[in-house]
Amino acid sequence: MRLLLIEDNVAIAGAVRAMLERRKFAVDVALDGEVGLDHLLRQPYALAIVDVVLPKRNGFGVVEEARRQGVQTPVLMLTARDAVEDRVHGLEGGADDYLIKPFREEELVARLNALLRRADKPTQSRIEVGQLLIDPAGRTAQYAGKPLDLGATEFRMLEFFARNAGITFSRAQLLERLWDYDFDGSSNIVDVYVSQLRRKLKAAGGTNTIATVWGVGYKLT
Repeated sequence: MRLLLIEDNVAIAGAVRAMLERRKFAVDVALDGEVGLDHLLRQPYALAIVDVVLPKRNGFGVVEEARRQGVQTPVLMLTARDAVEDRVHGLEGGADDYLIKPFREEELVARLNALLRRADKPTQSRIEVGQLLIDPAGRTAQYAGKPLDLGATEFRMLEFFARNAGITFSRAQLLERLWDYDFDGSSNIVDVYVSQLRRKLKAAGGTNTIATVWGVGYKLT
């Protein structure tokens, strides 16, 4: 299984590459954002590991441009930044998960395996809930015939709610199900994404589509 590592620190890149090769992964390394983006656009990878701070083009820009051009490769972002705003920026730009430096080998491998499992899950052709229509394969969604412009994490959250319509999930459950681990920061990130989804659904004509169940969590009505 071939992975792409975009990391400008030669020592870190070498250590991570060796770590992954011991786990039987094949790893390509790019030392700047432009070269990394070129690899992503030209070659299929099972997964990409992208540092945020890169020369020529930062990690946010690499992932956003790759997604804009239709690349669906799962992305794990690496960064020394631990602000919730930075995590939201990365996830909303198209990253699938976020890992703060320094990290342990076991945690990196666990995150990678979780992303690879998620990517391997089969998807049904369409999901319909009321006037909401989701195409998981094409990664598109619409409400009452109006397209919804969703970021990668917004899409994943809406798809999860649609597959489990009417079921209430707590913030902790959403963190576990959507990010595959216990988020080590504020659970406010769930509220941020729910708020964004509500705003976009409302703009398309949906009202009270994601309901708050006080003291419990959220559900798609």
